[in-house]
Amino acid sequence: MAKIAFILLCHKDPDAVINQAQSLTAVGDCMSIHFDARAPRAQFDTIRDALKTNPNVTFATRRVKCGWGEWSLVQATLHALHAAVAQFPDATHFYMLSGDCMAIKPAQYVHDFLDRRDVDHIESFDYLTSDWIKTGWREERLVYRHWFNERTQKKRFYAMFELQKRLGLTRAIPGDITVMIGSQWWCLRRQTVESILEFRKQRPDVMRFFRTTWIPDETFFQTLVRHLVPERDIDSRTLTFLMFTDYGMPVTFHNDHYDLLLSQDFLFARKISAEAHDLRRRLGVLYACEGARFRISNEGRSLFTFLTGKGRTGHRFAPRFWETESTLGRERDLLIVLCRKWHVARRLVDCIRTSTGLPCIGYLFNDESCALPDLGGIQDSMDKRHRHRRALLRMLYEHYDSDRLLICLDPSNLDLIEDFCRDRSVTRLLEIDCDFSDRDLIEHAMRVGLAGDGTPPETLARLLPTIRNDMALETDTLRDRNFAHHSRLREADPPARNARAIAAFLDCSEPIAGALATTDQLFAE
Repeated sequence: MAKIAFILLCHKDPDAVINQAQSLTAVGDCMSIHFDARAPRAQFDTIRDALKTNPNVTFATRRVKCGWGEWSLVQATLHALHAAVAQFPDATHFYMLSGDCMAIKPAQYVHDFLDRRDVDHIESFDYLTSDWIKTGWREERLVYRHWFNERTQKKRFYAMFELQKRLGLTRAIPGDITVMIGSQWWCLRRQTVESILEFRKQRPDVMRFFRTTWIPDETFFQTLVRHLVPERDIDSRTLTFLMFTDYGMPVTFHNDHYDLLLSQDFLFARKISAEAHDLRRRLGVLYACEGARFRISNEGRSLFTFLTGKGRTGHRFAPRFWETESTLGRERDLLIVLCRKWHVARRLVDCIRTSTGLPCIGYLFNDESCALPDLGGIQDSMDKRHRHRRALLRMLYEHYDSDRLLICLDPSNLDLIEDFCRDRSVTRLLEIDCDFSDRDLIEHAMRVGLAGDGTPPETLARLLPTIRNDMALETDTLRDRNFAHHSRLREADPPARNARAIAAFLDCSEPIAGALATTDQLFAE
């Protein structure tokens, strides 16, 4: 059975460190602690005195002053690993943690998870060819030497970089290694850790190289594991759940995130707020629980993106460069059916096609599987459809040899609606206003990735009001735009009123509009 030696890097809050160590070692696991040498000695003494009688806790062989982006973080980790390997000979796995990390699954679940597969869990992607680095330096981290801390010695850091760049003082990457990159939060097997420590003694050239790379905690272990361990024995993922904001800062979790964290397919999470006392207490108790069952929904990242996007949604007021001087044509009509319940819109559109012969396309800008004719590849991906939206529609007009075309859009696509309504063509909107039950909202959340089959009812209960309010806001925003030729068909309205809306939208006769308004089971689920 797996026995974990946690490698804890921390620099503050001695009480939280003590609680974390006691919680994680209470069920038989162990821990090696490195407490930053920049922190007051008295805080370290407090931690050591509180844990000195705990046989499952040891301390790094040496305390290092740590700095972000420096080799010191790797050095501190290696000191803690040395102590753990020597002190805990029966430890099978070594799990890297920070003081802000906490378990989001019980020890029994964690051990069973590690026992199922004999692999190392560490993110490791090719440094030069992967897209793990989104912006900023790439090769510059490696081919130049970095002696100073970018945050605390910014002038020296960039002065040395510019000097090396001007003089052409680049260096080669050790020829037999492929530099990898990934999250610093890993879980490695004992034989892997022992191989790394031995490699460190045998290859001083590699150690010198990484000592002066920038942010080596994202490359050192990731590179060595790939160098020393067969690919089949590596699971390139972190077992620690973490998210980042649009500004590259880690997301912090608070008391009301308990259910969300437990439903993620991870073993630990960071960063847990120091002020989230209730969350820390509940997660601390959780690790010792037995027999707990979990419904994994894994919707955390998509849910965070959805919620944080509200209130700062940007709108585009100028056409993209490829759309300059581009129009659907003054003589053409574009009819757009807006409805959140896609099956209702499709049902009505099928009847319109049958009754009028009008060319009709479904949710071509929302649904990848929407049936489209072969238009030379522009229809192949959702990205191409959005990027070349007007060209796509012009080709559809020509394909159907018609000056009228009907498409469906989700009301959330306000940028598309505004763009088409600004065109020189005549754009008509038919908004279908459906009633939504809680079940409807749940299905909507699942369709857009905000929830899954395993999402706990408590999470859904908190999510539903947000979705309902979001829909109401979309509706209000749509009407506030005062688009010309905007008609509404409401589930709650009598057929006669809905017939008038359809007639205005299609510019058709009253008998045809009346028949469409009374379509059998139009709003049925």
